[in-house]
Amino acid sequence: MQKRTLGKNGLAVSAIGLGCMGMSEFYGRPEDEDSIKTIHRALDLGIDFLDTADMYGVGRNETLIGRAIRDRRDRVVLATKFGNVRGSDGSFLGVNGKPDYIRSACEASLKRLGVEVIDLYYQHRVDPATPIEETVGAMAELVREGKVRHLGLSEAAPNTIRRAHAVHPIAALQTEYSLWSREPEDGILPVCRELGIGFVAYSPIGRGFLSGKIRSIEDLDPDDRRRIFPRFQGENFQRNLDLVKRIEQIAAQKKCRPSQLALAWLLTRGTDIVPIPGTTKIPHLEENVEARSIRLTAADLASIEAVAPRGAASGLRYPEAHMPALNR
Repeated sequence: MQKRTLGKNGLAVSAIGLGCMGMSEFYGRPEDEDSIKTIHRALDLGIDFLDTADMYGVGRNETLIGRAIRDRRDRVVLATKFGNVRGSDGSFLGVNGKPDYIRSACEASLKRLGVEVIDLYYQHRVDPATPIEETVGAMAELVREGKVRHLGLSEAAPNTIRRAHAVHPIAALQTEYSLWSREPEDGILPVCRELGIGFVAYSPIGRGFLSGKIRSIEDLDPDDRRRIFPRFQGENFQRNLDLVKRIEQIAAQKKCRPSQLALAWLLTRGTDIVPIPGTTKIPHLEENVEARSIRLTAADLASIEAVAPRGAASGLRYPEAHMPALNR
């Protein structure tokens, strides 16, 4: 697996990472043992960049990752996040970027993960009630104490990124980016490149929609959280399915799956971009890894642009009630 570098301080990670959120919550009911096998297979395939957060499964995901890497910590670049606060019952209690909270959140994550240091520590969502300078200042203290190696932000606006980076180098900015979520191209990616910040693309297969395996809302479990997302609902669903069918036609010409085409496209967007597709199944993982071998010509990229230009997806990428949490 080729490596890519996030930021200016030498954080080298596999060109494709593994998003672990769905192993504990939101996308159905996976089994822990299957998820651990998937993580181990990812490491064997050269994927060393694992992404989790303290909110996933209300801490359960970090505990799961800790179990999976207990005897192979030296093979993992471990990223986790803080800031989205949840109650023990799973309820969402808001966003917290206050210094005291950051320290306690980090200590809790270290304990659940069973590690002494976090390789990349993100603020999951920007706290509008706390100046970003205070938040990043507290995160920088964790670096100086050896509890964290590199800092990141998630879903942060260009001006927020600039202010944060002025306090302490930001290694990575994580935001949704895919063939149907191209908003980062408008402002975030240019700022990251100006400052030398790497870009981690979550949901690079459109929360699974771009895989072509979701043909009806009934293909999702009744408790699958994607059911409440606008792009999976009503007329939006059919329009987005039509978009996927056009992508499938190009994928067929390249003799690959649409999910692989979507990942291969992202890998061409810059060597500073690292997609982190999530899966709980080894066959899907192996499909994702094979995307690195797909070579897209200028003609291929033009064809993809023609069928999936900016704004091609129908519907907001989050439910309306969730949009205020995005720092825009």
